[in-house]
Amino acid sequence: MYKFKSDFLKFIYDRGYIYQISDEEALDEIFFKGKVTAYIGFDCTAPNLHIGSLMQILLLKHLQDFGHEPIALIGGATSKVGDPSLKDKSRKILSKEEVDRNIKGIKKVFDKFLDTKKGKIKILNNDDWLGSLNYIDFLRKVGSNFSVNKMLSFDSVKLRLEREQPLSFLEFNYMIMQGYDFFELNKKHNCILQMGGSDQWGNIVCGIDLARRLSGANLYGLTTPLLTTSSGEKMGKTEKGAVWLSYNEDNSDFSTHPRDFWNYWRDKTENESVGKLMRLFTDLPLKEIEKYEKLQNEEIEISKEVLATNITELVHGKDSEWDSVAEFILKKNELDKGIGLLALLSNEYTKLTSSNSESRRFVKSNAVKINDKLISDEKYVVTLKDFESQNVIKISLGKKKHILVKLT
Repeated sequence: MYKFKSDFLKFIYDRGYIYQISDEEALDEIFFKGKVTAYIGFDCTAPNLHIGSLMQILLLKHLQDFGHEPIALIGGATSKVGDPSLKDKSRKILSKEEVDRNIKGIKKVFDKFLDTKKGKIKILNNDDWLGSLNYIDFLRKVGSNFSVNKMLSFDSVKLRLEREQPLSFLEFNYMIMQGYDFFELNKKHNCILQMGGSDQWGNIVCGIDLARRLSGANLYGLTTPLLTTSSGEKMGKTEKGAVWLSYNEDNSDFSTHPRDFWNYWRDKTENESVGKLMRLFTDLPLKEIEKYEKLQNEEIEISKEVLATNITELVHGKDSEWDSVAEFILKKNELDKGIGLLALLSNEYTKLTSSNSESRRFVKSNAVKINDKLISDEKYVVTLKDFESQNVIKISLGKKKHILVKLT
């Protein structure tokens, strides 16, 4: 592997962001010599962004932190078409009103992670140039530079056709439009680098080729690995739907409560992925991450809690309601014989742990408290005696997970 000398590329390589670069030595030299303008595109198919976009947002943040010039390109025009990359079916065609609503929501997500003050980042909308193009002129100027043979070879198209799933002419135009975006950003903003997920490689290459043909510009592409499980499935989906990057109780369809967000990372992270996710989504030092990677068996749960806490604080803030106290109601007759602490922790309503064995591990590691009093006995039984002074007790798991058990 080529050894990077520019600070930015070295940093993102060490943190696991790089999957593929079109010309790593040439791009490294450009970064080494001065400021670079780079962009990432975001489709506005929803009024929020999910965790699949988190890597891209943080890539823009790192670019910003290293003194370069990021562009966040919102696909106001391309979202009306739909990216066929890794999709099994055509997306719903959005109205202008839906796209405008989604753009407002996405800009709010950017505000959480990026310094959006004037001059710090450019947030652009490709509808500003694609929306006014003359179709015949576009075909003559741009379409003549695209080979259908080559377009059919890209995974975004090839996989759909191999599975005999329909691909509309509308979607087939997506990579041409994205390629034109890159050309336009280079011409007007001196942007030389497009970044995105590895599923965007074909679209990025189209833009590089188009700019070279139209203006002779040398442009570059950089892709990140997709966020997947060991079986190859995309991370970010639960039985409730996507895991979103912000919470709005008035829009539950496109919203994830901070507590559910924390639980997702604690419960769904695979053991072998802890270190990778820590490098990508936390600012923990690499040496410290290596220590967490070495934890085995029961101790790996500690690593997952650290990961979940750090990502949730990054996305929702340290003082947000993600660590607020949930409530669980018990009837007095349910405590006639008492309830074992391990069972109470893993109860389907409390969901502090996923099983009795996990509850036992937390008790053994001195992570469980009742009313802020440490409980180290795994055979501890919660009885009416625990409610003598008041009809409620607080059970805590670590520093961030609490639940109030109320007696009725």
